[in-house]
Amino acid sequence: MATATTYGARDHARAQEGARAETMPVVPAADWPSPPCEAGHLVWAETVAGGNYTHLVLARGTELRLTDLRGDACAHLLLYVADRPWERLNVADTVKVQWNAYLGEGRLLLSDQGRVLASVIADTSHRHDALCGTSTLARNTGRYGDGTPQSDSPAGRELFKLAAAKNGLEPRDLPPSLSFFQGVEIRDDGALDFTGSTGPGGSVTLRAEQDLTVLIANVPHPADPREEYVSTPLEVLAWRAAPTAPGAPLWEATPEGRRAFLNTAEFLAARGLA
Repeated sequence: MATATTYGARDHARAQEGARAETMPVVPAADWPSPPCEAGHLVWAETVAGGNYTHLVLARGTELRLTDLRGDACAHLLLYVADRPWERLNVADTVKVQWNAYLGEGRLLLSDQGRVLASVIADTSHRHDALCGTSTLARNTGRYGDGTPQSDSPAGRELFKLAAAKNGLEPRDLPPSLSFFQGVEIRDDGALDFTGSTGPGGSVTLRAEQDLTVLIANVPHPADPREEYVSTPLEVLAWRAAPTAPGAPLWEATPEGRRAFLNTAEFLAARGLA
């Protein structure tokens, strides 16, 4: 089909209607072939290619499942309160308040206001990282020859800048991120050991405890020792559900977690949101 004219380009574009690329959002999400929730509850269905990014605003109570389809995805994650982006994921407090540097089921993702942004409600991967952040332009340029978003080896921070801009945020709004599916362990001497992934099919499910803006960059972990840039597709599914309620096991799991949930509940109640 000729695309040299405006009419030809239009006809070519319209001919693509109904076609589905492997690594594009499914719109509407309800068309996803095997939803993990009740019919009509799916709100986000996307496969994110390696070296790419995505973003969306999710309502409080929404559950978000990330799946490493082929074993070499690495989902770098940033979270912001949707209408108050100055309250955002604070990785240092997430680690410090919970006395644990290793993410997994039952952990909470906290803001610097002592409130819960999201909770980890399921995890089959067990290979995550709250210490290293994501890759940078300088690092990827030095290692792979290029780190710009349009290259074959885009850096995570450069992709986060694009996702942030589409949500009214600037580079200065990008704090350190969390990484899912590629982890590190700390040796006794303080050095980092890269643990890699557990292979294809690992997943982690988060629950939004406030309305959230979610930014995800799917790029290699900065501690990945392989010389080549390896990044495979990431499945992203989200569906309507309910936030963690007082008295739930997750709410009561630790004194620190209970305090963070109480701080969140008090704040939301004052705003008439809970």
